[in-house]
Amino acid sequence: MNLQEVKNEFRIALSNNYPDFEIDSIFKICCEDLLDFSRSDILLKSQEPLTKNQEDTLITALEKLKQDIPVQYITGVAHFYGRQFKVTENTLIPRPETEELVQLIVNDLINESSLKIIDIGTGTGCIGISLKKELISSDVTLLDVSKEALSIAKENATNLKAQVHFIEQSILTTTDLPDKFDIIVSNPPYVRNVEKQEIHNNVLLHEPHLALFVENENPLLFYRKILELALNGLTEKGRVYFEINQYLSNEMNELASSLGFDSKMIKDYNGNWRMMICWKK
Repeated sequence: MNLQEVKNEFRIALSNNYPDFEIDSIFKICCEDLLDFSRSDILLKSQEPLTKNQEDTLITALEKLKQDIPVQYITGVAHFYGRQFKVTENTLIPRPETEELVQLIVNDLINESSLKIIDIGTGTGCIGISLKKELISSDVTLLDVSKEALSIAKENATNLKAQVHFIEQSILTTTDLPDKFDIIVSNPPYVRNVEKQEIHNNVLLHEPHLALFVENENPLLFYRKILELALNGLTEKGRVYFEINQYLSNEMNELASSLGFDSKMIKDYNGNWRMMICWKK
């Protein structure tokens, strides 16, 4: 078989799982990350016969995709802010919306130096490590409750040559942050159980629920705790940057105000309220 024929197999086999444009994107990811093909290779070699090993690799990936396993868990990597991060089923797969959060922080702070930053609920480390690579002089700490996730974050920091600090701890049982920080950033669990019907099976069945879901009755649990810690854990002009649930922007503003913070909401590229900046009144 050649690449085009295998691509057609992907389109047929996954037609009930994904729209065509997403199947094409998944196929491209498989070619790049499993076969080490460049984008030009995919175009120029589409009619060339694949080796048996290459064909077997793609067909094996297809069988896993048919089981709704996310492509990033099949390849073992996710691309985020121009870099490659290792991912496993113990870590949430980095999202494009989270890249927008990193871009927002970098744009705000590119002219600042020697910032102390903490990334709470770091997962793969994609936020904190990206900030360290973009804001070279910053001192960055990555915190997560999951030993397994923190192990992956450490691998990513080593692979990307990012010198950062690590803390294994539950933010919910933390009484004080380990230092005063200029920037606290977090993409905590924020999807309510009631919203599960909106979630694709590849996420629902395979990504860690610990990093995704909160109870319907207390969906702002993590945000409240982080803002409470920020009262003493921020420097005088420090800021908190959050990724938030688009359906709870009003509730987030009310929460921040009730705890003594002014705040600003920012929409993502899809027009949803996705990012929030908080600072002490």
